[in-house]
Amino acid sequence: MFAARQVTRTAPRFAAQLRTPMQRRFASTAENEFISERQHIKEHAQVTTELWKKISLYAVVPALVVAGANAYWLWNEHWEHWSHLPPLPERTEYPYQNIRTKNFQWGDGDKTLL
Repeated sequence: MFAARQVTRTAPRFAAQLRTPMQRRFASTAENEFISERQHIKEHAQVTTELWKKISLYAVVPALVVAGANAYWLWNEHWEHWSHLPPLPERTEYPYQNIRTKNFQWGDGDKTLL
């Protein structure tokens, strides 16, 4: 009985709520300072991204090509110079070099891993 009375009492209130247009309380479309600041941040990020993309394509890539060409040229020049030199003398083996108290586990036991 109590439940039936409660339902009949609250039914008109719910019906009135259903007839009224629904309000959007949290998702407003009004422009405020926070929204404009977020939009400014997005625009700034997009412009900055484009700037660094252009710097990468038009400055870094050519610089890498030039540096690679320079390294190749110096490498060839270096070995061209060494080809004209007489062969190096054999190095003297001193008793304090290559001291092994125990052989390595790989290979013939005398060569280091690196």
